[in-house]
Amino acid sequence: MSGTIFERPELCLALAMLVGVVAQIGARHAGVPGIVVLLAAGVLLGPDAANVIRPQSLGAARPALIGFAVAVILFEGGLNLKLKVLRAQALVIRRLVTVGAVVTAAGAMLAARLVMAWTWTLSILFGTLVIVTGPTVIAPLMRRIGAKARLATILEAEGVFIDAIGATIAIVALEVVVEPSHGLVGTAVGGSLGRLGVGALVGLACGAGLALALTRRLVPEGLTNVLAFGTAVGAYQLSSALAAESGIAAAIVAGLVVGNVQSRELADLASFKEQLSVLFIGTLFILLAAAVRMSHVLALGWPGLGVVAILIFVVRPLNVALSAWRTDLTVRERLFMAWVAPRGIVAAAVASVFAVDLHDAGVEGGPQLEALVFLVIAITVTLQGLSGRLVGRLLRVLREPRAGYLVLGANALARHLATSLRDAGEQVAVIDTNGDACERARAAGLDAFCANGLDPDVLGEAQAAQRAHCIGLTPTESVNCLFARRLKDDFRGPTLHVALDEREGG
Repeated sequence: MSGTIFERPELCLALAMLVGVVAQIGARHAGVPGIVVLLAAGVLLGPDAANVIRPQSLGAARPALIGFAVAVILFEGGLNLKLKVLRAQALVIRRLVTVGAVVTAAGAMLAARLVMAWTWTLSILFGTLVIVTGPTVIAPLMRRIGAKARLATILEAEGVFIDAIGATIAIVALEVVVEPSHGLVGTAVGGSLGRLGVGALVGLACGAGLALALTRRLVPEGLTNVLAFGTAVGAYQLSSALAAESGIAAAIVAGLVVGNVQSRELADLASFKEQLSVLFIGTLFILLAAAVRMSHVLALGWPGLGVVAILIFVVRPLNVALSAWRTDLTVRERLFMAWVAPRGIVAAAVASVFAVDLHDAGVEGGPQLEALVFLVIAITVTLQGLSGRLVGRLLRVLREPRAGYLVLGANALARHLATSLRDAGEQVAVIDTNGDACERARAAGLDAFCANGLDPDVLGEAQAAQRAHCIGLTPTESVNCLFARRLKDDFRGPTLHVALDEREGG
């Protein structure tokens, strides 16, 4: 009786959710990447060890659960991408998700063919599966490492966009393998572009609808988050119904559209989505790690490790070298990018789908394919996650510790506070639209920006992200609050202070 209760699908899902959250809490306390702990927990509690979490009990519901979770995770990834920031690094990002995708697929395919002695069919599928990196791993890793802003932007954007491109290419490749009659290269390329187009259009429509509702304040208070959740999964599932696996692109584009509108609800929405992503990332990694047979992973032996080594030390550096060619990225920045390319949830999810579909189609090698992708994920996440900060420090590409103050306002009170802080040894800058006030601030020896302090570009120029404290000290309380809101939305990190008008509170 005690053993059969773990066959209950609802208990399996509940345990995966609970263990996923607890594992990430433990990882934060231990100061290690959460994915490392999640993978270990999934293996230890799965059928190969404790046999408490049994993903097979979910049956046909597992793909649907994966789809809902991936939709929210990738919507949140798109939500965090800011177009103004992306434009500055557009060239290298575009190359990473086009030229880089081709280099990675070809390199991984040849490695599997030559080192593992696999068939061309399995080798090609493996190459398409490891194109992706993944925002589920990259984003928290960049926060832990503290890489410079533009490096974090490039790597996070690559992780988000390459998920859509890589997963679409992989699914089309699988269909070509399962149905050889549709195996023309032109058909495959057209199928990939068509699915990405469908996903982009559905995501654009759903994201624009949600953005319109937010900007026009059509959503009653308290319902914004649930509407966003419905939009994310709705866009994903609708697009996937129109074209298989196009939902990944739809979720990303919907998040990108919503994340780049000006709305007072955006900060709360981002926070809610981040919490949901933590829940779903934990759940999925536990389920997917538990589903992989360790006997298949161990059977890969040294050749499997050799393939992973080629991906890390040959394929990724070549990818970055071509993508960063004739850009202003320094050698140190390129070396750091070449080191950081951990695979994430989309690679694992699509690999699990491949294993089932190949088995149903009578094509051998599905379990071995899933095992090698799992090995790639486990090694890249563990190795690069644990060493990333050390490598960043050695290459000197980490952000400087936050220091100093940024004051919105150059009025008499603001100047008095700023000069007092400066005299105490602090770095201080002020922002104001009043030219005369700025001139007085400069005359007092302060660094002054005569511009709109609510403009993200101005805040970037004033290095708001690198400040320890930001203070809204204009005579208008609403402006001070808007200043704090903008900093919270776009420049997470500084401690925020605002001056309030006591008359406003009655």
